[in-house]
Amino acid sequence: MARAIWSGSISFGLLNVPVKLYSAVSKQTVRFRELREGDGSRIRHRRVAEDDGEEVPYEKIVKGYEITPDQYVVMTRDELAEIDPEKTRAIEIKDFVDLDEIDPIYFEHPYYLGPDKGAERAYQLLVKAMEDQRKVAVARFVLRNKEHLAAIRPMDGVLTMATMRFADEVVSPDDLDDVLPDKQAKIEKRELEMAKQLIESLSTEFDASQYEDEYRDKLLSLIERKAKGEDVVTAQTEEPKPTKAPDLMAALEESLAAVSSEDLGKGSDDGDGETSKPAGSRKSSEASSGGSKSRSGSKSKSTSSRSRSKAKAAK
Repeated sequence: MARAIWSGSISFGLLNVPVKLYSAVSKQTVRFRELREGDGSRIRHRRVAEDDGEEVPYEKIVKGYEITPDQYVVMTRDELAEIDPEKTRAIEIKDFVDLDEIDPIYFEHPYYLGPDKGAERAYQLLVKAMEDQRKVAVARFVLRNKEHLAAIRPMDGVLTMATMRFADEVVSPDDLDDVLPDKQAKIEKRELEMAKQLIESLSTEFDASQYEDEYRDKLLSLIERKAKGEDVVTAQTEEPKPTKAPDLMAALEESLAAVSSEDLGKGSDDGDGETSKPAGSRKSSEASSGGSKSRSGSKSKSTSSRSRSKAKAAK
């Protein structure tokens, strides 16, 4: 059962909708402990003073802002508490905007907003109104003593909320002037057409389930094999080399040929009597079939792939 991490109310105009906040992310990070090599003893980190190396208890630690090297403005807990954001329980909506007006670079952490007890009708009203208007709410709220900017939008009958970066936290492309070339390279028309054709041949409907964390799968497989006492030999992999300018055309042609042969191979391996589709028809063919076959196919392939990996690990 989902556990709420915060409760409050969505506020705009004279309307207040009591809600509860739930995390929309379940991180699958593989975590390690630090151990001493040889006997596996756990490593503990302690707070020590640089001057004498003595351990400092938590209550004796203050915060300092470095203004010049080794020169600090010291702030006490009481001073910081005085300027803490007001601990309200309101998600205050400031504006309603179109979703495509917000660049994804501003989004941080996603959450779900569910109705609190007795607020189901008001909650459903807000969801329906935002769905019909196709709008996103830009709001402010306080979570864990920090003020956040957030975007609220409906998705499948539920309100989602993503915390956002403030404008001054986002690096402008103008700050990359020492990274980007002063003059734009001349692009040949044929090269551009080939690049567009390659993009079109790889275009499809987005299905999050077909993308997996391959590194995590390999890491867990490695851990499992080592836990069983198997000897693990790793092969060195070469770093992919960047494509040189004179080789762009050849690289584009080879890429298109590879995609075409891959699609033809998939068509012949399906075994369902269907005629294989050439490169560039992937998007249209999925659209005509509703994309369902592609999604189910990708899931079954990923499942069989995992099964093969487990079988190899067991051997």
